[in-house]
Amino acid sequence: MKRILILMVALLTLVAFAGGVMAQAPAKTEKPAAPAPEKAAPAPAPEKPKPAAEKPKAKPAAPKPVTGTVAAYEAGKMIAVKMKDKEMKFDIAADAKIKGEVKEGAKATVAYKKDGDKMVATSISVAAPKKEAPPKKAPEKAPEKK
Repeated sequence: MKRILILMVALLTLVAFAGGVMAQAPAKTEKPAAPAPEKAAPAPAPEKPKPAAEKPKAKPAAPKPVTGTVAAYEAGKMIAVKMKDKEMKFDIAADAKIKGEVKEGAKATVAYKKDGDKMVATSISVAAPKKEAPPKKAPEKAPEKK
């Protein structure tokens, strides 16, 4: 009985020291062992390398609207819109949507996006000029009888 007890204590001590040695971090000169591949999970497909010249494409910016009075306009080329405190100039895109008749002095809303250092108008909407109501006439008084 004593021999079995001594043998069990010796084996437990051996396992305790061996577990401590295996749990130690590997030395910096040694390469860490690669984990064993799992059979259940398939290996991911290798990604195609991108050419160095290509830059990741960013999402196109949403057009920003500006409302003001048309200061200058060249059909198909350029429009300048004057707001309360500043004036902005836009190049007009070839596929820009133009709603209404654009002329100087008209109130317009320009949707634009930045293309490098240029601002390019993608749509122009001109408000229809307000029709002035004819002046109201005073109701005619009936002639007085005397």
